[in-house]
Amino acid sequence: MSLGARARGFVELTRPGNAVAAGVLTFTGAFVAGASLGDTLVVVAAVLATVFATGAGNVVNDYFDRDIDRVNRPDRPIPRGAVTPAGAKWFSVALFGGAIVSALILPLTAIAIAVVNLVALLAYTEFFKGLPGVGNVVVAALTGSTFLFGGAAIGNPLGALVLCLLAALATLTREIVKDVEDIAGDKKEGLRTLPIVVGEQTSLFLGGAVLLVAVAASAVPFLNGAFGVAYLGLVVPADIVMLVAIAQSFDDPPLAQRRLKHGMFLAAFAFIVGRAASLGVAP
Repeated sequence: MSLGARARGFVELTRPGNAVAAGVLTFTGAFVAGASLGDTLVVVAAVLATVFATGAGNVVNDYFDRDIDRVNRPDRPIPRGAVTPAGAKWFSVALFGGAIVSALILPLTAIAIAVVNLVALLAYTEFFKGLPGVGNVVVAALTGSTFLFGGAAIGNPLGALVLCLLAALATLTREIVKDVEDIAGDKKEGLRTLPIVVGEQTSLFLGGAVLLVAVAASAVPFLNGAFGVAYLGLVVPADIVMLVAIAQSFDDPPLAQRRLKHGMFLAAFAFIVGRAASLGVAP
């Protein structure tokens, strides 16, 4: 295999789109929590730490999931032979190192969040993924915590609390839908994911109930006066996209989980616009 193909394989392992998106979420958390130009250095450090840690976590996940992926995702780098398991392991170590170095200048609260997330990332695939619902909750908490991490980087971790809760709940729904999508490979590997234990339809109804709580939470910034009509004009369409997606999940889980992701990012953008409007700089 050519050097270029191997290099592409390493990049693919990180899922660069997801890693960069996680960095954007950290920036969003910092911005919503009140970041100013004086916070530029710590915000950049927090974003880099998030990108490195997310990429490392994705590599670790593919390392442990390499047998499952031969069924569910045979086109991923390890199953197709672009990257060896050993190469993936050492690549993840380097990425985690980058995350640690990036986080060193951050406040203690942010470092504490980073440490907890780092442990959760390392433990997820080996210990939590196969436990019914537990793995889903861990991933949801990690996603929501990116916003808290951004706020903590500027000394205000609770400034993005509502956004954290919304993202965590929406992610929990999406993870349940993804487990329904991956049920064949998970059964072959002997995992006990939520759809395997309680059934696909029951899992999807549970995911829908969780999403309804997330949609309700999205109204809080408008109802308490923190954000105005600009926020509402974006978060309502985001909520509609996610609600339609969970309805579609009963017939087409792959399409539904992608649309849930789109709705989540639109909701995060609504928080950015809401914060900008409160500062008088939104269009």
